[in-house]
Amino acid sequence: MATFFMATQELPIQAFLDYVRFEKRYSQHTITSYQNDLEQFFSFLKNFDSPPVTAITAAYVRSWLAGLKGEEHLTAKTINRKISTLKSFFKYQQKLGVISVNPMTTVSAPKISRKLPQFVKEDDMQTLFNYVEFPDDWAGRTNRLILLMLYSTGMRLSELIGLRETQLDEYNQQVKVLGKGNKERVIPVSSELMQEVKAYVAAKPAGSGTQVFVTASGKPLYPKLV
Repeated sequence: MATFFMATQELPIQAFLDYVRFEKRYSQHTITSYQNDLEQFFSFLKNFDSPPVTAITAAYVRSWLAGLKGEEHLTAKTINRKISTLKSFFKYQQKLGVISVNPMTTVSAPKISRKLPQFVKEDDMQTLFNYVEFPDDWAGRTNRLILLMLYSTGMRLSELIGLRETQLDEYNQQVKVLGKGNKERVIPVSSELMQEVKAYVAAKPAGSGTQVFVTASGKPLYPKLV
């Protein structure tokens, strides 16, 4: 029974993940979130004898979401993300003609309380860069430039990690980054920052790839490290 469940449920999930990966060209981070949410939802459906996609109703979805909110104490933001995942999944099933009615049309998302954004004062950033001593090694140099780049450009973590040398436009004093949905953004930078980045790239360890920021061994950075 378990083998049959996995065979029947993995197929629609994998087909959907392939769709958002190759046709929608979503980021790997988004795809991983979709996969985790869908696997969690279909695992929950085992409690109801694993109904096929065509038999899934809004009642199943609401029951799952209620459990997440009551037992796992998930925030409204996290629950909304899971709702978004299911909406995309069932919309895809409609597109394929698997279902005629989307069960998510009657599922409402919880309201998210808006918080004022927090920021670091300019004087504090100046103190950081002018008076805080970074280690005189590759890690220290990398850490300082990462902070400077994030603060000066406002780019996302994924954009910084994926930044490649070909995206540095020294002539026009700008950096091209790939944001959400693989959409390109152009960010202006100061001549001082561009020179620091170019000097960093020129000093990268031998054998490094084309990514701008690397470790002391020349390997690309990863989110947890940053």
